[in-house]
Amino acid sequence: MLDLRPVGYVIGLLVTVLGATMILPLIMDLFDGNPHWQVFAITGFLTCLAGVFLAIACVNGTGDGLTIQQTFLMTTSVWSILPIFGALPFWIGATDARFVDAFFEAMSGLTTTGSTVFTGLETLPRGLLLWRGLLQWFGGIGIVVVAMVFLPMLRVGGMQIFRTESFDTFGKILPRAAEIARSIFGIYLSLTVLCAMAYLVGGLSPFEASVLALTTIATGGFAPSDASFADLGAAVEYVAVVFMILAALPFVRYVQILGGSARPILHDSQVRAFMSVVLAVVLALTLWQLTGNPGEVELAFRKALFNGTSILTGTGFASADYMTWGGFPVAIFFLIGLVGGCAGSTTCSIKVFRFQLLFASVYAQVRKIHSPSGVFSPRYEGRKIADDVLSSVMAFFMLFMVTLAVLSVLLSLTGLDSLTAISGAATALANVGPGLGPEIGPSGYFGNLNEPAKWLLIAAMLIGRLELMSVYVLFTLSFWRR
Repeated sequence: MLDLRPVGYVIGLLVTVLGATMILPLIMDLFDGNPHWQVFAITGFLTCLAGVFLAIACVNGTGDGLTIQQTFLMTTSVWSILPIFGALPFWIGATDARFVDAFFEAMSGLTTTGSTVFTGLETLPRGLLLWRGLLQWFGGIGIVVVAMVFLPMLRVGGMQIFRTESFDTFGKILPRAAEIARSIFGIYLSLTVLCAMAYLVGGLSPFEASVLALTTIATGGFAPSDASFADLGAAVEYVAVVFMILAALPFVRYVQILGGSARPILHDSQVRAFMSVVLAVVLALTLWQLTGNPGEVELAFRKALFNGTSILTGTGFASADYMTWGGFPVAIFFLIGLVGGCAGSTTCSIKVFRFQLLFASVYAQVRKIHSPSGVFSPRYEGRKIADDVLSSVMAFFMLFMVTLAVLSVLLSLTGLDSLTAISGAATALANVGPGLGPEIGPSGYFGNLNEPAKWLLIAAMLIGRLELMSVYVLFTLSFWRR
């Protein structure tokens, strides 16, 4: 029988940490003289209490570490249970939200999706706005650790291609997974502080700079105002672009840079491919806008750069309503939202490396058609791609598209129009944030959707953030057999 105690112990510790961090928004509301601090006092106490009790109840089963089964179960359980506690300040706080809305917001935060059911953000207590930012920040560092430590070991979606690199490279510097997490955390925190300082220089208040730094480095997209970046100025937009790109690069490369070698990041084909996509998207969107406004070169470039980078990285910030730009840009935004950044970053969606492996496989097959007697093997960074990696990637693509199609149909059955259903399914599964159309587009929000649609999107955010197979494997009979 599957021993759940190691899983429960880890979850208990993380729940306790989540509850303890509620002290930060509590202090913010207390500083502002807002009685909402009492909400964080109550929810923080209850969360810590639940976490401590769970950890104590399961502590006697932690001696043998985690099996593969327990690791799969733990990964999904963490992202399913933490949002329940993260939702408490929204549920009983100043928003007067129903539980589905509170849970939606917390899931969107911890999965760094960035879709929101709240409007009038400027009227909410600053502690609650800080809590939204903290949820995304925790989700961002969490998914980096999962991507670098767990997913390669679990062989999810082709991530095993990074298994040797992740563990062998780190093995010379940081021999254990806990040290990997600490090292990544140091880099993550440093980038956040630098981002906040840059926002301050750009003219933002300390509170705005702090919250936006949390969500920028997490590539999450929660902003402390409904307007997002629409009225924050050019300097702030450029700062955001720099740090969104930095957060979209593999964090293992930063560890290697700190170890004294910048060569890996300069020669990383995934990084080069990602930057090429950024340049191509920005160029296409800039030229499109200049056809209508030829005199606004800097404005067209900045809006293309900011919004294109935001959607490509899955951050979800918006500085303009790109739904008014025309059909071509809207199609680009939909497609690049399915690309994402680099593996081992805070970004989401399919990831650049999977497209590289897909194209390498297709190229090898085309060459084989031209020369049937030749032997052509798909290669990645000069190495032959193993068959199990290719099959994992192909399975991921197929599963992603099937899930997207099923979700779109189910959302349509709840009464949503086709554009809202398809783009809602895509943005939730890819953890991007804004969808398309007047209701959930860059100038809209998800609060007006019906309750069944919200639950479907919650499930999609969870499935997409954990690379699909990590969740689906729990629903197979073979998983639960001895």
